[in-house]
Amino acid sequence: MEESPAQRDDRSPATATGPAGAAAEAVSAADGHTVRVRVAEVIDGLGCSRREFARRIVMDPSKLSRSLGSTRRFTIAEVVRIADAGGVDPGWLLGGQGQAPARGAAVERPAARAARAAAPPEGRPSQIVRETVRLIAEHGFHSVRVSDIAAACGTSTAAIHYHYPGRDELLEAAVRWCMDEDIARRAAESSESADARTELQRLIALQTPRTEQQRREWLVWLDLWAEAARSTEIGRLHADFYRQWRATLADVLRRGRAQGAFRPDLDPDAAAMRLAALIDGLATQVLASTPEGTTPDDMHATLTAFVDDELTAT
Repeated sequence: MEESPAQRDDRSPATATGPAGAAAEAVSAADGHTVRVRVAEVIDGLGCSRREFARRIVMDPSKLSRSLGSTRRFTIAEVVRIADAGGVDPGWLLGGQGQAPARGAAVERPAARAARAAAPPEGRPSQIVRETVRLIAEHGFHSVRVSDIAAACGTSTAAIHYHYPGRDELLEAAVRWCMDEDIARRAAESSESADARTELQRLIALQTPRTEQQRREWLVWLDLWAEAARSTEIGRLHADFYRQWRATLADVLRRGRAQGAFRPDLDPDAAAMRLAALIDGLATQVLASTPEGTTPDDMHATLTAFVDDELTAT
């Protein structure tokens, strides 16, 4: 059945016209300096690091850094998310009148105050990303329409495009949200681990899809793999995450070798590559299996056996 023009617009990435296209446009070069200075003032006013601020607005930290450093221009959609996180009016960020936020508490403009009152407590961008993750996990990225996300958020498609211009931006934001959640959990586990072997066991447990949240994040990750083969930007995000993930594993294995928990001849980088690949393959089997197939317990037992048989010092 042929889709109507409205349906095609709903499924398509942003074009150069309409709300999505406008949101995707970069701030003009003439306004760029003012925007950079005022975004820096917002971050300073909130008293957080640039990396933490990037996490709050679901933006690649390197993009934020390049935009603040004048090698890249902010898009209108990014300005809107920054204004939402900082409690300021987007017009002020773009050069409008007003004073800079005081350190520790950004100045909230009337327009921003009204928008915040209509948004959920977590903020509209975060709500959009959370619902996008849920819908991708339930239906797959290519089956989710912008109108589905809008309905789940109780808002309009124009509001979705206001924050995220197109479907690629939504997928990137959803994946980055999952990455941030995963990294935060890993950091919490690492801070509580007494030794490297215990830390590795906890990392394995975190990657085993038992809970609903773990399953959702893995299902989004499977969609990322498919898109990474077709999209340079998504492919870069995929490569960045795996670089971090393998480096985390290699660091734990290196410390475990120094502690005498793992084999003295162990190559941490090679072992991290093997372990990451084994985790990916087993998780895929768990997600694709019937109750009689590969279970989370099977996955955990197989990974534990790998650590005992291939990595542990004798």
